[in-house]
Amino acid sequence: MILYPAIDLKDGNAVRLLRGEMDKATVFNEDPAAQARAFVEAGCAWLHLVDLNGAFAGEPVNAAPVEAILRECKVPAQLGGGIRDMATIETWVEKGLARVILGTVAVENPDLVREAAKAFPGKVAVGIDARNGMVATKGWAEETDVQVTDLARSFEDAGVAAIIYTDINRDGAMQGPNIEATADLARAVSIPVIASGGVSSLDDLIALRDCGVSLNGAISGRALYDGAIDLAEAIRALS
Repeated sequence: MILYPAIDLKDGNAVRLLRGEMDKATVFNEDPAAQARAFVEAGCAWLHLVDLNGAFAGEPVNAAPVEAILRECKVPAQLGGGIRDMATIETWVEKGLARVILGTVAVENPDLVREAAKAFPGKVAVGIDARNGMVATKGWAEETDVQVTDLARSFEDAGVAAIIYTDINRDGAMQGPNIEATADLARAVSIPVIASGGVSSLDDLIALRDCGVSLNGAISGRALYDGAIDLAEAIRALS
């Protein structure tokens, strides 16, 4: 199981939010590229990047720090937030991004997901963010009447590389991931599932690894910044 260190970008800084609320952001590093290098030096195999401003704006906002990370770090990176058209997807792939994460458009324009997955095999993931089992979009600001499993199943034949499932109520709260919901989703689809939201300890990572269904990986942010999880130790444990 892959451990994806998270770098959430707001106003050019690496931050963490509490339950997705932009006014509850804690700045952990004013140099996101330096933060990324530290994660790489600790042994991570992937980086998980989120353009928080972009998620609300509907277009890339923190492109400069993302580009700096791509230049300076040689491990693959995935990026979500504000990626809502084919031109933006193509631009990021050309800049060296290993995987784009499509969230809002997965609900509003699922044909774009299919088109992108066909055009860029292995480079398109679907981000499903949910409160109480229902999908939220536009930076988690808008809730829909779409169920998580229904949305995931709709992309079974699309060729997407992964589904990144975030339980918004757990995100940044250091209360543990929603293991049951994540495992249920992984059982419901054949697409690889990455867990996100609430991972706060090595025990949480082990519980996800041993949840009874194979997960592609787990994303952790605040726990790494706070020191609750030692990245190098966690990578060794999961490998």
